[in-house]
Parts: sequence; structure tokens; C-alpha cells
Amino acid sequence: MFKWLQQLFNGPASTAPAPARHPAPAPAVSHTAAPTAHGGPGRRLVSFDQADRVNSAYDSWLFERTEESGLDMSPLESQVLDALAAIVGSQQSGAALVRRMPGLIPQLLQSLRSDTFSGAALSRTISSDVVLVAAVVRMANTAYQGTANSIASVEHAVMLIGQEGLRQLITSVAFRPIIDMQSGHYTRNLAPRLWEHAERCAAANRALAEELGIEPFEAFLAGLVQNVGMIVALRIMDQVAKNDPSLGSELFCAQLVRDARALTCSIGREWSFPENVTRALAEQEGVQKGAQLSPLGQLLTLTDYLDKVRELVQHGRLGHADPALFAGLPEYATRLSAALAPPPEPLP
Repeated sequence: MFKWLQQLFNGPASTAPAPARHPAPAPAVSHTAAPTAHGGPGRRLVSFDQADRVNSAYDSWLFERTEESGLDMSPLESQVLDALAAIVGSQQSGAALVRRMPGLIPQLLQSLRSDTFSGAALSRTISSDVVLVAAVVRMANTAYQGTANSIASVEHAVMLIGQEGLRQLITSVAFRPIIDMQSGHYTRNLAPRLWEHAERCAAANRALAEELGIEPFEAFLAGLVQNVGMIVALRIMDQVAKNDPSLGSELFCAQLVRDARALTCSIGREWSFPENVTRALAEQEGVQKGAQLSPLGQLLTLTDYLDKVRELVQHGRLGHADPALFAGLPEYATRLSAALAPPPEPLP
């Protein structure tokens, strides 16, 4: 799967890469100097205490816990973890439980690889998939925001977004899990939140990757797939718990995240992701104090943390003025925060 994604982002040899777009700076907060991204592995940019606090609050919000659950796990939670552990410890990667890319994607890939970029032909192909139509028109309207016009034509949207924008959009659609409203409780309720988080992280990673000496496609891909193991875990939870909504104790969540990360790494290896991506994903398990991360691992940790903070503040789970949330973060964290913020709703 990675090979066609790599080709998709590399594009034809005669096509010059689009210049990187940097988001406007967010309101300044006090940060320490950023470490050099080119200098190999470095310290964790988010402290152990910061990550522990935010991850605990995020899990509580994700599972809609209203109070501390203590350290006891229910028998049902133990069954779920046993089932996950069996997959992690087996020869399976869990990839078989992940939705494969739609059959339309390779056809679009070929069109985007062509030296002759035909907006009309590409529009006809996209028009056969309602999910792609909605995504393309939505992206074009976001780019056109602030004007009195609205994009309704797929062909107009394709030409406005351009070849590079379509590459990123189609890659996202290829990996996006289809959330079946008839699926189980956990997939139906948690998977959309996890996927939206991953998409925001992927876009923010790519926005700053080149500046930090990181390959932009690898940064985008690492952000996009970081929760694929958790999507598999949600399916296991639905199979074991049926419609019982009681899962989500603090201890259960901690072990669930650990096993889901292991699954993500395993799936990444089966899909032949680049070594830098699988290493960065594996490094997210290293929560020990003093752990050294690769440049991409540092970026992935920081975008994951900042987007969780943004989500928790938005839902009233954390106070936005708490200086401890941002203490010691590098200077470019302000620009990452801006890149993570969703665009405002279009004017009527």
C-alpha cells in the first residue's frame, strides 16, 4: 500500500513540488527554544507529567467518563484486553481487520500521475463516488472561504484545489474508515473522533515538516495512521462487549492504548511503511522519562499532544489559560497549534 501512496505524493518527475504553506502564527505563549530537528534523536518535547495528564483527560472525554473510575477493571474489560493481546502476540498484524482502500483510488492515482492533468476527466471519475464528491467540494469551499462565491461544481472544485491538494485529499479518503451507523457502540461513537484527530495531526505535521528537516509525506502519513490500531481495537471491543457501554476504566484505557499502539506498528510494517514512519509510531510507546525520539517521533508526539489539549479545552475538560500545559514546548508549537485549529464555518 505504501508504494502507491509514495508514487501519489511524488507525482510525475516533470512536476515541481508545490511550495509548503505555513499557517498563520497562533497567539504567542512562552516557550523554550526548539531543538534542532536535523540532529538525530532528541529529548521528548512534551514532558512525562504533561502527557500523562492530558492523555488521562482525553481518555476520560473519549469514553465519556463523568468521574474517576479507579484502578479496577471489569471482567468484560479483561476479556477485551485478552482478545487484543492474542492478536498482538500472534502472527497476525491486525491489518485484515482494517478496511482496504476503495477500488476507485488506484484509478485516481493513475490520473494524478499523468503529465497531462485533465480536470474534466478527473472530475468525471470523482463524481462516481459520493464520498469523494463531498470531500472535494468541501475542501474547495474552505479554500475559497471569505468570498461571496460558493463552489458547487466538482470540475470547478478540482481545478481550484489543484493536483497537490488532491493528492493529500485522496490519500486521506483512502485511509478513512467508513463508520457504519449500524456498527457497534464503540466504533460508531469513538472512531469518528479518533479519525478527525488523526487528520488534523497529519495536516499540521505536513505544514511544518520541511522546516524541521522532515520528509513531508512521511510526516503526513505518520499523523494519518497513528490511530489505525485503535480502530482495530474498537472493532474488538464491539465484538466482545456487544452494546455494553460500560468499558473505559482508567486502567483499561492505559492498557488499551498500549496494545493499540503495538497493533499500529505491526500494521505499518505489513503495509511496508517507510522506516522513519514505523520508528516514529513505535516511539509513541516510549513514555519513560528521558526517552529519546527521532525528529518525526518528536513532531508526532507534539501534534498529538497539542490537538488533544485543543479538544479538551474546547469541551471544557481543561482550562485554556493553564500555563503548565505549554511549559517547555518549542517555539514552533504556536504554529502547530494554528495548523491544528479547524477552519471557521463558511459565512452564509
